[in-house]
Amino acid sequence: MEIKPGMYISRATTNEWASDPDVPGSTMHELVHDGPIWAGMTRIDDAPEPMTWTPEQREVAIVLEGGVRIEFDDGTDVSLGVGDLLTIPAGMATTWHVTTPFKEMWVLAEG
Repeated sequence: MEIKPGMYISRATTNEWASDPDVPGSTMHELVHDGPIWAGMTRIDDAPEPMTWTPEQREVAIVLEGGVRIEFDDGTDVSLGVGDLLTIPAGMATTWHVTTPFKEMWVLAEG
C-alpha cells in the first residue's frame, strides 16, 4: 500500500496474495513495482516438483518460512532456511527444491 508518494508498506503476515505468473504453483504479494525496483513476497504451499528460476534482474531475498535447496547448473547446491539471505545475479539458472510451506521476501533490481 502506498501511504505517501513513493513510500509503500505491508506486513509479512498479509492475506493479500495473487497467482504469480512467473513461478507456477505459487502466489505473490507485491509491495512495489516502480521503475527498476520490484519487491514483494512469494508463498508456496505445495511444491511436488522442483522449480526452475532464472531471474532477469539481480534478486536479493530472505527466507521467511520453510526452506529451499537451490541447485546450480554445475551440479553444486546450497540449502537455506528461515532468516537466510541470498542474492542471485541476473541470468543465473537455478532449480529450487522447496520445503513447504515456504515464504520469501524478495527484491529484484536492474543494475
